[in-house]
Order: sequence, then C-alpha cells, then structure tokens
Amino acid sequence: MSRPPSFTPPPGARAYTLRTARGEFAVVDSPVADGTAPRGTALLLPGFTGSKEDFNPLHEELGARGYRTIAVDGRGQYQSDGPEHDESAYAQAELARDVLAQAAALGTPVHLVGHSLGGQIARAAALLDHAPFRSLTLMASGPAQISVSQQQRVKLLRDALAVMGMAEVWEAIQAMEAPEETETGDLDAGLGDGEDLRRRWLGNKPAQLIATGRQLCTEPDRVAELAALPLPFHVLSGSSDDTWPVPLLDDMALRLRAHRTVVQGAEHSPNTDRPLETARAFADFWDRSAPGN
Repeated sequence: MSRPPSFTPPPGARAYTLRTARGEFAVVDSPVADGTAPRGTALLLPGFTGSKEDFNPLHEELGARGYRTIAVDGRGQYQSDGPEHDESAYAQAELARDVLAQAAALGTPVHLVGHSLGGQIARAAALLDHAPFRSLTLMASGPAQISVSQQQRVKLLRDALAVMGMAEVWEAIQAMEAPEETETGDLDAGLGDGEDLRRRWLGNKPAQLIATGRQLCTEPDRVAELAALPLPFHVLSGSSDDTWPVPLLDDMALRLRAHRTVVQGAEHSPNTDRPLETARAFADFWDRSAPGN
C-alpha cells in the first residue's frame, strides 16, 4: 500500500540547513501559495527510518490553504548530522530539546506534527514546553510501545546494526523483504528499494537507529500527562495500521479529547498513501485551532 516519497521538493519549496541553538538541521521549507492569506506555520517531524521528504506530497495543498510547512530531518537522520556511535545523543529528551530549538529558530508559534516515532518525540517536546506550539497532531503514532510484531522487526534491525555496516544492512533488508514490502516497510516510510531510498538509508547514523528503535519498543504511556496540557490535539491515522492498532489510536484520541481523523485506504503512512486527504485533514484541524475559533 505505502508508496515511496518523492525526493524532489515541490515547486517553491526550499531545501536548506536550519541553524538553531542546538545545531544545524536539514529542512524542506514550503511557503504559503501566492495570493493566499497566511494562516500559520507547521513543523513536521518524520518517523523511524524516514525523513523530511516523507512530507513532500503535502506541502502544495497546505500552502494553498495558507500554511507554511517546514519538514525536518532529526539529529542523525538522513541529511542532519549527528554522532555515529554515541547513543546518548539520541535520548528522547535530547531529541525533544532539538524540536524546541527548531521551533525557536523559526521565530513563530507552530502547529507541531509528528509521524510515528516523530509523534512520540513531538509529545516529549510538548511535555517539556508547550508554549512554542499552537497545536499537536500525532499521525500514526500511538500511546506507548509499538506492536509486538513491529518490536520483532526493530530487534532484527538493531541486531544487524550491531555487527554489520549500513550498506550491508541495506542489502540484507532488500534480500529479506517480500517484493511488495520493500517499498517502505511496515514500521515507517523508509525501507525502500530505489537509489534515493538507499541514499537516505546510508545517511542515517547507526546510533540514532539503535537508540530510537529502543525507544519505540519501550515507550511508556504518557497520554494522561499530555492530556493535561492546554493544547488542541489531533490524532490522525490510516484505516489500517500494523504498528499501533487503529482501536488503540481511537482510545488515545478519546483520552486526549482530541480531534480524530481516519484516512480511508491509508495504512501507516497516510502522508504518502493518501496525501490530499491527509493535507486537508491537517488544514481543517489547524483552521479550527486558530485563536478565536
């Protein structure tokens, strides 16, 4: 079902390095469409093995709705640098502080969006300091650890990274996956078979994958803490998801008193499975979250 992302930014978007108080991060920054009144800015965090390019299909529609969108590679992810082997640099609290620094560098309150692992990092950032955020959208990102089947996949990856180089692991993934699974894998967009996807894979730092993979397998339930924040919440998912079952996401939305969107025909990556419907759902929620609405 999931399709690989395009690695070409949409018309008008810029790929550049965002300088922050915590270092430099690669971003794709897409403006509000010409002639459209600006309505806000959104910061988009990709998932495990993914990258900022996973949001390329959304930028044009969101720009047409009045939203500037900035998708970012996290520390040690694709084109953002980070330590090769120091896992402590990728502790969740460190990654959350990176998000706060990114928001500060943009200089305006942002709608925060996190896909899968990115959602858990976004949640951690909001729990550290919710002031920079106008809203929080969790896309295909659940309340705690990932499903048992996905934990097994992550363990296989972590075991391989302990004894093999990134290029060797890539080749092993390609050899092991069924043809219909090699486009993006189940966990997050990213384990595909194109040259762009191979380049992205090789750009990831092994310590980042090991540390964040462990986080996905051990994340505690922090929904009650999150629900106490004075933020509008949005839980969006596909109609099918092997990483967090959809009923679990339904329950999380209830606990957060969140707006809930289920994108029919999408799986774990609604942004690439059904980009138009996903972008419209984001913008509709942000419109309702605007001051005075």
